[in-house]
Amino acid sequence: MNLHEYQGKELLASYGVEIQRGKVANSVEEAVEAYKSLQEETGTDFCVMKAQIHAGGRGKGGGVKLCKNMDELKENANTILGMMLKTPQTPGGIDGPGKLVRKVLIAEDVYAPDFDACKEFYISVMMDRAEKKNVIIYSTEGGMDIEEVAENTPDLVHKEHIDPLLGLQAFQARKIAFNLGLSGTAFKGMVKFINSLYNAFIGADASMFEINPCLKTGDDRILAVDCKVALDENALFRHKDLAEQRDELEEDPTEVEAKNLGLNYVKLDGNVGCMVNGAGLAMATMDIIKLSGGSPANFLDVGGTADAERVEQAFKIILRDKNVKAILINIFGGIVRCDRVAQGVVDAYKNMGNIEVPIIVRLQGTNADIAKTIIDESGLSVRSAILLKEAADIVKEVVA
Repeated sequence: MNLHEYQGKELLASYGVEIQRGKVANSVEEAVEAYKSLQEETGTDFCVMKAQIHAGGRGKGGGVKLCKNMDELKENANTILGMMLKTPQTPGGIDGPGKLVRKVLIAEDVYAPDFDACKEFYISVMMDRAEKKNVIIYSTEGGMDIEEVAENTPDLVHKEHIDPLLGLQAFQARKIAFNLGLSGTAFKGMVKFINSLYNAFIGADASMFEINPCLKTGDDRILAVDCKVALDENALFRHKDLAEQRDELEEDPTEVEAKNLGLNYVKLDGNVGCMVNGAGLAMATMDIIKLSGGSPANFLDVGGTADAERVEQAFKIILRDKNVKAILINIFGGIVRCDRVAQGVVDAYKNMGNIEVPIIVRLQGTNADIAKTIIDESGLSVRSAILLKEAADIVKEVVA
């Protein structure tokens, strides 16, 4: 689950991470009030307006603006609020539809008064699955796309692996501050920043924190100017307050609907829809589709109760994707019998009327032979298979 920048900063602040102060606004009127309040706190007319969407690269798309006075603030608020912001990370990239900006963050100008004395860094915390450890990735080249830095100047990207059983050690935080070229007050500030950031990562059961940029100000303070936060959804039951911050308007509406129906669905860019029970089998099904010359259009795990109603719901969700040219149903009958699933497919097909794309059903396990007979004798335009290779051959045939 992703958080907005302003939500992520609130989370960081609760763990003692110093942040760029700001106030969120949902309208031009609220932006004006937030600006006035920030003026009183900071004593300056300058502020930064940031579009709040779940995507990076907002500045490149015109979603981040410096406001020097009230007139500029109103002008920028009128422009940014309601715009379809396109960045390399919004759906379809800069050529896609973009994301609707519903709220903005009015943030303090932390680069004043001595811009030249400021220094931007990149810092992120995530899990390194290969090493089975958490890792802090950091660089002196903050404010830039870290992928470009890693490709062009890999020596400027550092990693500090952390044993999850031991936790972050004092020498590791000092090592990071040293490698970033800091000394004196800024060195101590970075050590504190790293410790607090890692505590927030562990405490919130996050899967990623990305601070870009992390700023050393002219007076040697270390603070988070921007942040991306991704939380582990499997741990949200421990964080009811964070779960309530979910913004479903920022998520794919089909994925949200599937989640509400109890289906595990992720939209992809392919042409073969998948309906499977079990995450492992779903991954194997996606692999076999690729090997057959197709490309999976989705990941969809219907779970262990693939009755007619559930199958019909899954059909409807898959068929909303206009790129789907065929649907492969791959069910292993263990807890649920294959003949019950087959009957569910037939009933759902009849309830939905004419389905124009080819449907391939592969059922293996308890009563698989009976299930194949049900499919074959249904009179419907559904092709059945028992072996996975059979299903793969049919997929290859229909998407060729």
